[in-house]
Amino acid sequence: MILERLASLLDRLGLENVPPSMARLVLAGLVALACWLLYLVTRRIVVRALRLIAGRTRVTWDDVLFRQGVFERLSLLAPAVVVYNSATVLFPREGEEAGVELVQRLASVWMVVIAAQTASRLFDAFGAYAREQPATRDKPIRSYLQVAKILIWMAAGITSVAVLMDRSPVAILTGLGAATAILLLVFRDSILGLLASVQISGYDLVRVGEWIEVPAYGADGEVVDISLHTVRVRNWDKTVVVLPTTALLTEGFKNWRGMTESGGRRIKRSVAIDMGTVRFLEPHELERLSQVGILGPYLERKQQEIADWNRAVPEGDQLRRRRLTNLGTFRAYVEAYLRHHPEIHQEMTFLVRQLAPGSEGLPIEIYVFSKEQRWAFYEGIVSDVFDHLLAVLPAFGLGAFQQPSGSDLRSVAAALRTVNT
Repeated sequence: MILERLASLLDRLGLENVPPSMARLVLAGLVALACWLLYLVTRRIVVRALRLIAGRTRVTWDDVLFRQGVFERLSLLAPAVVVYNSATVLFPREGEEAGVELVQRLASVWMVVIAAQTASRLFDAFGAYAREQPATRDKPIRSYLQVAKILIWMAAGITSVAVLMDRSPVAILTGLGAATAILLLVFRDSILGLLASVQISGYDLVRVGEWIEVPAYGADGEVVDISLHTVRVRNWDKTVVVLPTTALLTEGFKNWRGMTESGGRRIKRSVAIDMGTVRFLEPHELERLSQVGILGPYLERKQQEIADWNRAVPEGDQLRRRRLTNLGTFRAYVEAYLRHHPEIHQEMTFLVRQLAPGSEGLPIEIYVFSKEQRWAFYEGIVSDVFDHLLAVLPAFGLGAFQQPSGSDLRSVAAALRTVNT
């Protein structure tokens, strides 16, 4: 309607007597002015009015749409519609159908591109809204949105080419059939990334914010982002590792989610005992150790068990007669000490065991779980436990094993010199 009134106004102004090129230039300027004014109306008035309405609603998804610029991009469709409808005004004479068709095709391509950009921003808004929701915050939704955006732009490209060539999009797709192998090669990483993302999401293998380890890529930290092609991990030393999404499936990774959800963090560490210090306990040592509150019940029960056993063994058979050892008593003390420790999880796996002896002594391994999962506090608990255990070894007549140091070798050399002199 506006364009018709504009054309009648130009007729009344007598532009029919103006040279065609000059008249078309004036009309093009007026169309451009109309496009600009319409764009200002939609962008400055309509979009702002919608923004004010969205700001007063209780829902948040409409605010996300405005933050991602969905409506601002959509407002560019209005000038494209004006240009499309102005084609007959710019080329009103007979024989200028080619000009009309060209302007309309270009305007149609413009509208297709704007529609694709709007859809892309709409997907961005959906992804931003999903990241704000607790239920979908840790899901790799961005990967699927990237695939959707790729498909949207592929469809926009095919449609634009079909419009410019005045061909059906189906015919264009048929012509692309011969180039399928090339397309697969070009989009190989995207296809593999999509499959990996589907598997990661379908099997719930990893989420944003979780702690994972990927030794092949030097990744050991928190997952920051999962996209179609890459996974970003912020290591605990604050470095960032970017690895292919497919690497999580091909290289393998460790996910610490189970530890986080269990409520405990594993402590697996050993104290190496010098096997030369392992022996039977003497009666006065048993009496002294019986005064230790947490060890008293164990010694009482064990002494009764040994006495019952020894009554069935002949007096002369000393090898079969049982006696308490300092190593076994120390192991019982470690277990009792950890049972009474307020920071050790009592409902999870709890082991104090003796490992196979070797060239580096006899390991007494502690395999328990702390209640504290935070790194610094966890390390403090582990250090306190082993500080105490190493300090009480002499009370049981035991010594920690360690390789000879320089001072040990100097002491031996000095003793040999003393003997030789």
